Amino acid sequence: MHELANIVIVGGGAGGMEIATKLGHKLGRKAKARVTLIDVADSHVWKPLLHEVATGALDVGVDAISYRSHAAAHGYHFQQGAMTDIDRKAKQVILAPICDDKGEELLPSRRIDYDYLVVAIGSIANDFNIPGVREHCVFLDNTEQAMAIRQRLLNKFMRYASHQQLDEKIKIAVVGAGATGVEMSAEMHHAVDQLKGFGYKIDTSLLEVTLIEADKRILPKVEKEEISAAVARELSTLGVRVMTNTRITQVTAKALTTSEGEEIPSDMVIWSTGVKAPEFLHGIGGLESNHIHQLLVKPNAQTTLDEHIFAIGDCAACPQPDGSWVPPRGQAARQMALMTADNIIAMLSGKTPSKEYLYKDLGSLVNLSRFHTVGNLMSFIGGGIMVEGKIARFVYTSLYRRHLIELHGVVKGTLLMFAKGITRIIHPHLKLH
Repeated sequence: MHELANIVIVGGGAGGMEIATKLGHKLGRKAKARVTLIDVADSHVWKPLLHEVATGALDVGVDAISYRSHAAAHGYHFQQGAMTDIDRKAKQVILAPICDDKGEELLPSRRIDYDYLVVAIGSIANDFNIPGVREHCVFLDNTEQAMAIRQRLLNKFMRYASHQQLDEKIKIAVVGAGATGVEMSAEMHHAVDQLKGFGYKIDTSLLEVTLIEADKRILPKVEKEEISAAVARELSTLGVRVMTNTRITQVTAKALTTSEGEEIPSDMVIWSTGVKAPEFLHGIGGLESNHIHQLLVKPNAQTTLDEHIFAIGDCAACPQPDGSWVPPRGQAARQMALMTADNIIAMLSGKTPSKEYLYKDLGSLVNLSRFHTVGNLMSFIGGGIMVEGKIARFVYTSLYRRHLIELHGVVKGTLLMFAKGITRIIHPHLKLH
């Protein structure tokens, strides 16, 4: 009997989930291949929503997707664990042991066989080796970190609400004014507003948020400067202090220091600037990688030294015809995932993986919680069209709806959207535990 090919995807973000779902439907359900998804967590949360998890606006218990149950329903398998290495000679992925919160080993290190491997582990914030960042900042790279931020924020809010610290403001600095930093700054003000509904005597006047960006404007990757200006105005209206052309050179437990020598006092620093692939990817399995640890790939997403290993999304350095590289964008990860699935299916049929990825900027949208939404659509056509308000909000929420439909299908995805909408109406908008 012919043995099934093993297709292994490491990383259950948007790209990893969509390629696992597509291959599960096309191959796993039809017993044409064994598809396995590996992730260190046990559930999936759409990364653009992590800032809502961090402020308690989104309930992970409701909105997270269990990898195991999704795998069972969509024709693939799930293994929980963290990849530590790739044994290319044996064609195996090596996973770290799984330990409990006391450090006791629950599962030993494992080896997972593959015939085709897709690395889709995303990116983390880049600390640029600035002293004190790793020691004194919090990050928003995954659900676990978002939950830790939420707990710290709520603890601070509770102390103020109980009249223990009414003489000083809660000082929070957000470093990096990309979409994550901007949305987080607005969402914290929404969280304070929501706390008032629980009977706590707290308001946004007690919150001092400083958004810091090294570039000359916030949202520097957004092509239209009008969008950056509109968002900056809205943040200022909310009371967020926006500092551009400001480089951080050191972080301590109580303050940040700029290149001009200015000290910015802070009770908490959220670091969301720059991206790099996780450091362990650098040279993993003898594969080529760049200075930010991304695996070098060909336009068809195959790694440069191994045609059976692919990399997609933020952890891949994919060249473009004009000499540029595919930017670390969620839309790129999704598009690369679907293309790579087609290329693997072609290889299983003995064909050449001929599809190559050409990045087209479909636009950018920034959602400032309930306050405002602004963005740019179809950027690759003459600079795109600027949208804001209700239209922009509708498009923004449509991106998440599309993600749910890709993962669950039209019928179940639509039903889930309605269910989540009803849940948000019935239950509080701020989760306190």
